[in-house]
Amino acid sequence: MKLRTLGRDGLPVSALGLGCMGMSDMYGATERSESIATVHAALDAGITLLDTGDFYGMGHNEMLLGEALAGRPRDSYQLSVKFGAQRGPDGQWLGYDARPAAVKSALAYSLKRLRSDYVDVYRPARLDPKVPIEDTVGAIGDLIKGGYVRRLGLSEMGPQTIRRAHAVLPVGDLQIEYSLISRGIEEAILPTCRELGIGITAYGVLARGLISGHWSKQRSTDPRDFRTHSPRFQGDNLDHNLALVELLRELAQTRGVSVAQLAIAWALARGEDIVPLIGARTRHRLQEALGALDITLSADDLVAIERAVPAGVAAGERYNTQGMASLDSERK
Repeated sequence: MKLRTLGRDGLPVSALGLGCMGMSDMYGATERSESIATVHAALDAGITLLDTGDFYGMGHNEMLLGEALAGRPRDSYQLSVKFGAQRGPDGQWLGYDARPAAVKSALAYSLKRLRSDYVDVYRPARLDPKVPIEDTVGAIGDLIKGGYVRRLGLSEMGPQTIRRAHAVLPVGDLQIEYSLISRGIEEAILPTCRELGIGITAYGVLARGLISGHWSKQRSTDPRDFRTHSPRFQGDNLDHNLALVELLRELAQTRGVSVAQLAIAWALARGEDIVPLIGARTRHRLQEALGALDITLSADDLVAIERAVPAGVAAGERYNTQGMASLDSERK
């Protein structure tokens, strides 16, 4: 497995990470034994970075990982954990809590569920508008001093917030959506991170399956599936976006690779400071994603890909109105 570094002087991790959210939440029904087998297959393939959140299935995802990782040497993988999102018993989103006491309490529960003494990266899932980022980061700094956290991470935050956080404690990486059809970070966020020596863990590199080459209008969705309500999967937006996928398919076929592999390879080619997170829920999809590591895209390949899918061409926002309002990264 090829390695990359999260941050200028940061954490060495596998070039691809495994995003585990879909094994517990947001994409409908899952199969526990297959989820655990997929985690095992990822580790056996050399993936070391595992990403979760304490609100993924209201703790279910952390417990799943705790079970899957039992018996594995703790220094053979890295745990990246998000916190702060508040949810009700019906799963509805209630806001964010990143007060210092809440930060420390949330980690205590995460460590128990994960069966670990520490997490490698700890990050607020979103900016809590009621709490200065300096206070949240200061609490994580206390946890680092106590040995419970190794590094600070951020998620979906804009340049000003990134700079304020970094002034308190070095930020290892920013987790943010980045794909062929979600390239907003290139304007200001990515340059800021590169200036400060902050890595990027890119989620949504397949746009939640939209540009995987496997999605179709005929596909039925579970009512619990995030995509049932996602603007990019609705009506004319979906027609437009699937037409882009067909252009990618033509390019992928000329290379003898899948659409998903081409899209992941594009993300890998954006810089050594970018680590794509693959949201594979099955061993089959994981194996396909790993094939992207064997693809080397030439300058001509990249031009052709970006000619087919130019920046800003996607139809629909990446979240609904409520979700977009929670993103500090989208504030101008």
